[in-house]
Amino acid sequence: MQKISKKSMDLVTENVAKLKELFPEINCEGKIDLEKLKIILGDEIEENDEKYNFTWNGKKKALRYAQVPSKGTLRPCKEESVDWDNTKNLYIEGDNLEVLKLLQKSYFGKVKMIYIDPPYNTGNDFVYNDDYKDNIKNYLDKTNQIDGNGKKYGTNSEASGRYHTDWLNMMYPRLRLAKNLLRDDGVIFISIDDNEGANLKKICDEVYGEENFIAQVIWERAYSPVNLKKHFSENHDYMICYAKHIDNLICNGLKRSNEANSRYQNPDDDSRGTWMSSDLSVGPVIEEKVYEILTPSGRKVLPPNGYCWRYTKEKLDVMIKDNRIWFGETGNNVPRIKRFLSEVKDSVTPMTIWKYSEVGHSQDAKQKLKELFDNKAVFDYPKSVLLIKRIMELYTDKDKKDIVVDFFAGVSTTAHAVMQLNAEDSGNRKLIMVQLPEPTDEKSEAFKSGYKNICEIGKERIRRAGKKIKDENQENIDKLDIGFKVFKLDSSNIKEWNPDYNKLDIALADILDNFVDGRTEEDVLYEIIVKYGLDLTLPVETCFISEKKIFNIDRGALIACLDKQITIDVIEEIIKIKDKLKPEETRVVFKDIGFKKDDIKINAIHLLKKNNIKEIMSI
Repeated sequence: MQKISKKSMDLVTENVAKLKELFPEINCEGKIDLEKLKIILGDEIEENDEKYNFTWNGKKKALRYAQVPSKGTLRPCKEESVDWDNTKNLYIEGDNLEVLKLLQKSYFGKVKMIYIDPPYNTGNDFVYNDDYKDNIKNYLDKTNQIDGNGKKYGTNSEASGRYHTDWLNMMYPRLRLAKNLLRDDGVIFISIDDNEGANLKKICDEVYGEENFIAQVIWERAYSPVNLKKHFSENHDYMICYAKHIDNLICNGLKRSNEANSRYQNPDDDSRGTWMSSDLSVGPVIEEKVYEILTPSGRKVLPPNGYCWRYTKEKLDVMIKDNRIWFGETGNNVPRIKRFLSEVKDSVTPMTIWKYSEVGHSQDAKQKLKELFDNKAVFDYPKSVLLIKRIMELYTDKDKKDIVVDFFAGVSTTAHAVMQLNAEDSGNRKLIMVQLPEPTDEKSEAFKSGYKNICEIGKERIRRAGKKIKDENQENIDKLDIGFKVFKLDSSNIKEWNPDYNKLDIALADILDNFVDGRTEEDVLYEIIVKYGLDLTLPVETCFISEKKIFNIDRGALIACLDKQITIDVIEEIIKIKDKLKPEETRVVFKDIGFKKDDIKINAIHLLKKNNIKEIMSI
């Protein structure tokens, strides 16, 4: 039996393998021959010291760390979840850098949309201090999950000499890992203000490619000036939008409003329905399109100076015969083109300025959140649900079970928006929220209301919003998924083998039981699921044979027995499960020391392979 790797996806190994597949000749005894690669790429290699480049102190270190596999795991927390057995939604507590690493195998290339609202680096909100030596230990320490007093969450003061650098080192590796999760037709939206907007644009140009830039949307987040401001009162934020591959991205457009449709009339009772007229003239001048038009009333009309008609005379004659040119009710007006409502697309191309009257503003968002929490102001600056709904309307498909990810989830506005939109259009979008359990201020109303960290607010927001949406949408009640599975980032469930030779009896005991004390079989099971790269929402069934528990994941795709003293009847039951469910492939996992005797282990492997189960792993 092979052992399951304790690490997450190794991105460096993956990248090297891709290079070797593309250019076999650069493989030099297992390493990359960089000089050969340079020759192959020819003039495309930039070797000039003076070149266009965006860099800062620590960039290379941040990039290297983004590629270091995580040794952590995600532990299930059923008691804080809603509808655990049926929901396809995830809420993950933890440092999003480590969580993104752990999600690489399971969700690589599967996410349709990412929306994030990261810290704006205003001097008060920078809390993601990465420890490149041991980020799991750093996270556990910061969140008071290990012995000691724990570290305070750091802010990033403007007085710091590394003010922008620290923010860039925080964002850069996370954006690189996030890109891996996107589908080829995926898209990412990032909220930001002027403080780091320029730097964010430069990072995204590097990570996603300048050619994949879609737009920088301006959101009118405030509706009244702050008169205490010395020069200008800022009333907008930005959302920067990039595609994974712009040629694959399809924009759904915005729904046409009733107001827009009401502009179409039918004064001549045209059988093709309502229409509105548009200008027939256009610039610049093309000589063959400058000619006289004779109106039905007998008046001759030329295009305005500097303009020509939109069509040639031959084309115009065809359109007049087809009643597609309007000369006014008396037949004496300058001709105009009839545009039929039935022939225009049923959506409107979005513009880059989004008014608060269309997508809400921050005060309205705060008030609605306050109402949801029994009139308690648990969070000061939430985003508008309408704002997040709009980006999903533009780039997600309600019928394709699109996955929406927010790894700076805050108070779960994105989750609220996903559920709300699904309720409105009977959609099947799925959500993955990731949030660091950042402590609330002891003086805040949130803390006084019992919410000790921001994750507690976020999870409760999903519960309350889900219930409210469900109550308001009884017709879609059976289909609507308002549940979520909670997972929490932690160190691996498997003990490290680092023997203390002065305490060898304890070290040897660790071999006999290599699971960390206090961890459950379900904890270990989900570590297996993460490391195998399976969807965390796959159905898990259990059964017992000879008092041994067997886990059946995704209808026989993965079967695990993590008990001790496994006997042959357990193996036979596993084979029965496989034969009954007939998955394309079955993988089996046992505890490393799970068999009573070595000969039983050998017989078990032989029996499984004989029944066409070739992948047998231990943990």
